[in-house]
Amino acid sequence: MGCYVCVPTKQVAIVERFGKFQKLAEPGCTCLNPILGESVAGELSLRILQFICTVETKTFDNVFVEISVATQYQVLEDHVYEAFYKLSNHEQQIKAYIFDVVRSSVPTIDLDAVFETKDEIAETIKEELEKSMTEYGFEIIDTLIIDIKPAAKVKKSMNEINAAQRLRVAANDKAESEKILVVKAAEAEAESKYLSGCGIARQRKAIVEGLRDSVLEFAEDVDGASPKDVMDLVLVTQYFDTLKDLGISANNNTVFIPGASSNINNDDISNKFALGMMQGKAANC
Repeated sequence: MGCYVCVPTKQVAIVERFGKFQKLAEPGCTCLNPILGESVAGELSLRILQFICTVETKTFDNVFVEISVATQYQVLEDHVYEAFYKLSNHEQQIKAYIFDVVRSSVPTIDLDAVFETKDEIAETIKEELEKSMTEYGFEIIDTLIIDIKPAAKVKKSMNEINAAQRLRVAANDKAESEKILVVKAAEAEAESKYLSGCGIARQRKAIVEGLRDSVLEFAEDVDGASPKDVMDLVLVTQYFDTLKDLGISANNNTVFIPGASSNINNDDISNKFALGMMQGKAANC
């Protein structure tokens, strides 16, 4: 039995006399009188402490899950007596309240809702602990849900569902991108064809205007020449130009159709065209 006790900072010692509470020993050195039966019954820390417990419970959709809850608390300096004498094991008391709140609230919601409302569950636990632990000399600083751990198979299935959802979103985005490319390509092709048509129309208009001017000038300069004679001359010139182009190119296929009288009909033209094609193929063999 010692005559003094040294109490560390942020701690307090409970001094009893013949088993009855006598006083609190503050940090530092405190003298004891063993003759009068003074002794140290125990010490309490005034620091912020943390208690972590894991609760296993079932959700509304019948999934068993382990929820880890961290409670931060400290002893109130003016309620050290209550904290030391009223509770034999304050951690077990805190654990009992945590189990009660978790197992009464989690079974009413689905697994997904547990992840979404974990802050609300933690706040409910804190409120219940504050109402019950204050009278025992403890202040609840904060309560946090630090882990939600479903069964391994459930976690795997949740990951697969999430992956499938992300793949579906990616597929939709890819389809939309391809759709935009196809639409833009079609719009570009339509615009290209429109501009090409405008160019051909302008080209033909310029050709017609040039032929008209040439015919009029030729008819004015040459006496006795009619516009028909000028057009025949122009057509003959274009005919020989065409033959020249066919002769220069090595990849052209030429079909020779026998001449006929002016009263030839369409059937005769088709037959002679087919005959010319067969003769051309026979010549190439």
